[in-house]
Amino acid sequence: MTTDNTPLSDHDATQAFLESLPELAPGQSFRFACHPQVPCFNACCSDLTLMLTPYDVLRLRTQLGMSSKEFIAKHALVAQAPDTGFPMMRLRMLDEVHGSPCPFVRREGCSVYPGRPGACRTYPLGRATKTGPQGEVLEQFFIVREPHCRGFEQESGWTSAEWLKDQDLQRYNESNDRYMLLMAQARDKGAPLDQRQANLVFLAAYNLDAFGDFLTRMGVLERLELDEERKAGILSDEGKRLEFGLDWLELMLFGSERTLSKKKD
Repeated sequence: MTTDNTPLSDHDATQAFLESLPELAPGQSFRFACHPQVPCFNACCSDLTLMLTPYDVLRLRTQLGMSSKEFIAKHALVAQAPDTGFPMMRLRMLDEVHGSPCPFVRREGCSVYPGRPGACRTYPLGRATKTGPQGEVLEQFFIVREPHCRGFEQESGWTSAEWLKDQDLQRYNESNDRYMLLMAQARDKGAPLDQRQANLVFLAAYNLDAFGDFLTRMGVLERLELDEERKAGILSDEGKRLEFGLDWLELMLFGSERTLSKKKD
């Protein structure tokens, strides 16, 4: 794993930013729509820092038909979260073009729309999460109202639950929350990952095709309590491989057998 030198905002700074915005209470509605007839269409797709979660990378490169190595080399910048040492990715913008647009935006809209990242789907909401007393994920929603955005002038009305369903965010949020919980465990330990551990996270979370080769070559699945159906799914389906990878990282990094167990000798 190689990284750039761009500092990343830590979890607390992100939470603080979201909490400075107007909160959207459960059941409260907002008006918003985004389509080519909105005057600011595509304006939010330039000059931004767009973080990519492991699930974002999987969906984007599947949409593009690219391997992990190809996608990361062409479209991603990699760094490490300063508080946890976890690998983090952001989308490489076209900085050589005026306004530093997203590489996938076109005059008619997003060219990778079915595989667009979770942050693009969630906008204009901001979603803040924290871990509850039982290890559950607690969420809050905030309205991100940028000065240029005319989408709020449209007639369509939504609650946060309706918006998340319309934007097909369930799988994104489930996977992203799982990664967030791993980072929370590292943060609670008070010590960032060492480089070997960070490389394991990069492999299992972001480099899924190489991770599949690693699992086969090292016989990892044979040393775990897994039924044959799940083993086959992990090796054949990258979505299931990512789910397994996050469980495996919890076991490898923290010794927790909450979701995955080693075979007994």
